[in-house]
Amino acid sequence: MKRNYKVLSLLLLLAFASCSFTSKKFSNPDKDKLLIQIITFVIEQGHFDPIAIDDAFSEELFEDFVEVMDPVKRYFYKSDYEDFAKFKHIIDDQLKVTDITFFNVVHDRFLKRIEESKEIYKEILSQPFDYSIDESFDTNYENTDFVKNKKEMKDRWRKQLKFSTLSNYDDILDEEKRLKEKDPSYIMKSIEQIEKEAREATLRSINIYFEDYIDDQKREDWFALYVNTIVEEFDPHTYYLAPKGKEDFDQRMSGKLEGIGARLQKRMDYIKIVELISGGPAWRNKELEVEDVILKVKQEDEQFPVDIVGMRINDAIKYIKGPKGTKVTLTVKKVDGTIKDVTITRDVVEVFDTYAKSSIVEKDGKKFGIIDLPAFYVDFEDYKNINAAKDVKHEIERLKEEGMEGLVLDLRNNGGGSLPTVVDMAGLFIKDGPIVQVRSTNEPKEVLKDRDKSIVWDGPLVILVNEISASASEILAAAMQDYKRAIIIGSKQTYGKGTVQNVINLNNMIRTNTSGDLGALALTRQKYYRINGGSVQLEGVKSDITVPGRFSFIDVGEKDKENPLPYDEIDAADYTPWEYYFDYDATITKSKQRMSNNEQLKLIEENAKWVKSKIDETVFSLNYQTYKAQVEANELESKKYDAITNYNSDLTFDSTRFEKQLIAQDTTDLKEKRKRWHESLSKDVYVEEALNVLEDLKTAYPIKKVASTVQK
Repeated sequence: MKRNYKVLSLLLLLAFASCSFTSKKFSNPDKDKLLIQIITFVIEQGHFDPIAIDDAFSEELFEDFVEVMDPVKRYFYKSDYEDFAKFKHIIDDQLKVTDITFFNVVHDRFLKRIEESKEIYKEILSQPFDYSIDESFDTNYENTDFVKNKKEMKDRWRKQLKFSTLSNYDDILDEEKRLKEKDPSYIMKSIEQIEKEAREATLRSINIYFEDYIDDQKREDWFALYVNTIVEEFDPHTYYLAPKGKEDFDQRMSGKLEGIGARLQKRMDYIKIVELISGGPAWRNKELEVEDVILKVKQEDEQFPVDIVGMRINDAIKYIKGPKGTKVTLTVKKVDGTIKDVTITRDVVEVFDTYAKSSIVEKDGKKFGIIDLPAFYVDFEDYKNINAAKDVKHEIERLKEEGMEGLVLDLRNNGGGSLPTVVDMAGLFIKDGPIVQVRSTNEPKEVLKDRDKSIVWDGPLVILVNEISASASEILAAAMQDYKRAIIIGSKQTYGKGTVQNVINLNNMIRTNTSGDLGALALTRQKYYRINGGSVQLEGVKSDITVPGRFSFIDVGEKDKENPLPYDEIDAADYTPWEYYFDYDATITKSKQRMSNNEQLKLIEENAKWVKSKIDETVFSLNYQTYKAQVEANELESKKYDAITNYNSDLTFDSTRFEKQLIAQDTTDLKEKRKRWHESLSKDVYVEEALNVLEDLKTAYPIKKVASTVQK
């Protein structure tokens, strides 16, 4: 069964809301049982759409927890699975009486199999691999079953280890060839030496994996994994934060990220980069990209890297994170299939680097502005001074001082944030009125409105989105679309997250807690709806002008997750569409005609399809010659897409006068950050088309139209 692994970044829609539950006394001397008691109570009482904890739930939980414990099926045997299956339809009954026998049985068996695995992998790696044999390895473990005996288990480990060692072998051989080319007198290592070194590197890596990760895990860590598996059955955004996870959560919310400045996600057994933090070390390094897969991690004081394929994401992060100033080398697999080492100096990433920023650009004698908004950030303790809506307002005012005639608001890769902030921000573009509707279980809907009649920007507006634009980004895009206030350019649809979460400190559920820190629960409490009554849940926001992108054919949305809440509709709110009429239909038609002849966009779409085909390839040859031929073929094929990164619109972007004053006084690297951002904007075909659309809107004379109120 396909698992839903969490993005490290909070793609939550944080709401100002309190969680109140029916009073109940919790008392159990066993911390594990106490936690089960509280978790099940909170979810059943507080979840927006709680599912029944019955036999169907029990069966799903059974399959998911076994998969979480052994995702690559290299520990448990078929007989183990059959033993566990005795609990398949009674876990629900156990949970109701805080019985954790199922967990205990799986956990105990897991520890036993771990010890056996240590002997197996050491034995396998003590013997040379034969890379001339024609055999293959399937990295999609859904296609494989549990092994029946120790012979099959050894063969499974052998293929997995051989596959891991193959890349080491290739790296060492390539390095030897480079040294020989550089110095003809250099005596290359023998194939036997290279094979032995490759195996030794794999052995060191897997030893570290077991010693630093598996052996370091306590029972409470595995139990937290079980609790998280339970709550994830309710929806993709309800999850358990163990005490350590809650600490990391609080650190992220405080606005400081220490490490490489990248947000990661686990897909199957691979760690992928899903976002680079603007201004962070990885962003400055220029070598990492979204969708790169991190295969290995090497510290600056270590000779060999640690293989993180198959690791739990929290444990992989322990290797990637580190103190400011230290270096880490990541072995990454690029989306085109190529493998490269990237060395990054860790640093502290401040929230400032993720704040809204703006730029001015002149096109055909007209000045346009662009505002990049990475997140709908907020400081709940200082909302008036630190929130995205306030900053965007200031950026608009500065752009207006520059003579801006049209505005692009870039919400691509914006995973959301504060609900009050998005309501305030939408109010910058309309006179007043409803922005979003929120509904809780068995309660009347609440219509959140902009009540400030002032308008900060009443000119042409384009909003850029993609498949990663989620939550608060979808609320803003949907509201502007419903008001006919902006043209939305981007992916076929946005992420499709229409739910609201609250983080509940479980320690507050007990009057006197003698069991230690119980952690927290991110709980889905509400759903939000467009003012036209529709939901963005699963469906997302459909762009007015659809453009191909690198995620066009990749499963990244809410609809591709496990256990998402369904799409539904409610009554529309009372709202009046934008009173000034720009010829939207004609503008959209002209844009579509332009893009149909745009060779850059055609190449981007072709590349997106190719990337999808590479992702779908899960069977790899363990014959070195075949493997190497495929690697070289991928590298050659990828070169035809170099034109995507080499593209340049010849547009020149510049900072506002206000920001230039900041740059003149700045002692950090703000000037370099803006220079790099402006360079990326000039290479951005989507921004170029957004400016074309603004130009079309500007030349279409705006006339005041008869207001028509949409009623519920």
